[in-house]
Amino acid sequence: MNEEHKKNLHEKYKIALQKGERFWPDSIYKDLIMAFAIFMVLILLATFIGVPGEPKADPSDSAYVPKPEWYFLFLFKFLALYGQIPGLGKIEWIATVLIPGAAILLLFVLPLTDKNPYRYYSRRVLAITVMGVFVVGMVVLTMIANIPTSSAGGMDLSTVLQFLAGLVIPTLAYIAIIVLGFMARKKAPQTGHAQIWIAVAASIAMLVLGVIVMVTAPKAETAAEVTVANTVTEKIIAGQDLYSINCTECHGEDGKVTEITGVEGLEGKQIMPINSTDVMYTLNDQALADIVSYGRPDSGMTPFGRTYGGELSPSDIDYLVTYMRYSWDNRVEMPAGAVSTIPELQPGEVPSWDVHISALTKRYCVSCHRSGKTNNNYLMTSYEEMLTTGDNAPVMTAGDPDSLLLQLINGQEYLDPKTNKTIRQMPVNKLLNQKYIDMLTLWIMNGMPQTAEDAAALSTLPTPTPTP
Repeated sequence: MNEEHKKNLHEKYKIALQKGERFWPDSIYKDLIMAFAIFMVLILLATFIGVPGEPKADPSDSAYVPKPEWYFLFLFKFLALYGQIPGLGKIEWIATVLIPGAAILLLFVLPLTDKNPYRYYSRRVLAITVMGVFVVGMVVLTMIANIPTSSAGGMDLSTVLQFLAGLVIPTLAYIAIIVLGFMARKKAPQTGHAQIWIAVAASIAMLVLGVIVMVTAPKAETAAEVTVANTVTEKIIAGQDLYSINCTECHGEDGKVTEITGVEGLEGKQIMPINSTDVMYTLNDQALADIVSYGRPDSGMTPFGRTYGGELSPSDIDYLVTYMRYSWDNRVEMPAGAVSTIPELQPGEVPSWDVHISALTKRYCVSCHRSGKTNNNYLMTSYEEMLTTGDNAPVMTAGDPDSLLLQLINGQEYLDPKTNKTIRQMPVNKLLNQKYIDMLTLWIMNGMPQTAEDAAALSTLPTPTPTP
């Protein structure tokens, strides 16, 4: 930039300053107004849309594929495509450090090295076309970020198209635009127009290929939706179900059991009731979570944490501990409606599996009667299992008051003629509340309907008392 040009710029700046506005306070005021508006938009989005909850991090979940936030997805995809280059995919530091680092360094150095005195876009063709291709490349890489690539050495058509759109085309466009930029310095004619046409053609090609990849990519299987409890009430309800399935067998449905019965290997073992103040007052939530997670092998309690071979994730354990705390610690108050209840029968109503019996069995029966437990192969986790499984199947017959299940829930014992062993009452720790015994009896006597619609079509039969 020569001295005359500098002088002209200074004169124009002085004139613009007199006609325009000053940085303080005019520009600062506008910036503050805009910043406040953006802040309010974020508040509204967080309030009315929010961010979907995710379960706690589980180090034992090997199926989880971590991905960055959306604004880093383009780099995430760039690294995946870079890994398809034979011989270079192994040198990860080039793609993870060298190339992004060089791009960031260029942004810092550019203002110090750019000698172009003009600001009008028609005089900045090189910078605009390079940045245009770069921005379009980021958009395309973000668009196809969730579409997988095949392993190196065996690229399929989708991977080839991704490779072209994300790496080959933009790289060739950068080279052509920069070469033409050097030619422009030597007064080569029409180089500016050529740069623009190259940038436009490359951008359109990348976008078209990106859309083709998105349209033709095979639909990935939708991952099972994970329900995340965010409020205390939701955690208590989730914890109640987890307790019923995992803990009732030994501790009973109310945590009062002091002697384990009916559990192979632990029969007659004396334990402390976990609903007592000795437990709730002396153990904080973290201590309770550690016991559930690690177990107490010396006392016969196996680990329940998934990391240690159990079935519960960190979130599951958190829900379970929350349920125990709010249920049995009299220093905290149970929120209204926090505990899920078994639906009550209305006058003349016939119970159904979907509405009543499934909730009842989950609360009192599934802890023992599920796969992996000693239960005479009688399972109660589904309607079909409850009707058809068991070494003594069928354990219930429609309309039969002497069905084996009814005998056992009424406190009777049954001598198995096949094994000559006695099957005790169910549940073994404490009989069900009489209203639940009546509910199961009424269900069996009315044909064991599965849905509420099936039950509504039936007439209510009286609830007979099973004969001894």
